[in-house]
Amino acid sequence: MVGLVRGAAKVAIGVGAAVVIGGTAAVTWGPGLYADWANRAAADVPALDAAGSTLGGDGLDGVWVVGDGSYAGYRVHEVLRGEDVTVTGRTEPSSDAVTGSVTVAGGALTDAEVIVDVASVATDEPPRDAYFRGTVMQVGTFPTATFELTEPVDLPEDDATVDLAGDLTIRDVTREVVVEAQVALTDAGAQVVGSVPVTFSDYGIQAPSLAFVRVDGEGSVEFSLRLEREG
Repeated sequence: MVGLVRGAAKVAIGVGAAVVIGGTAAVTWGPGLYADWANRAAADVPALDAAGSTLGGDGLDGVWVVGDGSYAGYRVHEVLRGEDVTVTGRTEPSSDAVTGSVTVAGGALTDAEVIVDVASVATDEPPRDAYFRGTVMQVGTFPTATFELTEPVDLPEDDATVDLAGDLTIRDVTREVVVEAQVALTDAGAQVVGSVPVTFSDYGIQAPSLAFVRVDGEGSVEFSLRLEREG
């Protein structure tokens, strides 16, 4: 579920994101106006559409695939001329940018892999996205980010919250992470949402720090997965 993300993730790295757009907009509008606009444009944190349902037991056993409506992306914080700005990037829910599968056996999540097409992660500013895909993520060389579950975990009976331990790979660098996720049944299958903190330097990424903008060295990868039974 988690999907998190080998890709998507990650994603997270929108690191240089606001650098290209931020400087010009801040000069044109003033840093305060730009910060207000950018913060309003930031996407909401992924959330379940409905309250969690009872998930334990063998009724969910089988293979589940990541379906339409799934997305992944990043959230970073920057300081632009003294103003706090939140920047988010997302894949389109209607695309196949996020793929993967999850296996449930004996009421436990035993296997999961989520792959994200990093070039599909976008904001509302094309120049920022070009910087992200080129300088930051180098998608020509590292087109995907991936999350793979490394430890089985029992699905919760009453609480929809679960910690997923796995390997997150971004730009061909793999790190052990714990994804904080929430799970709920839906009419069409299941939904998994969550996030994982990411330190950019762990993946060989240097957060931009220029005269007019400083991007934090940490951010997060966020996701919402729609799971459907295979077959």
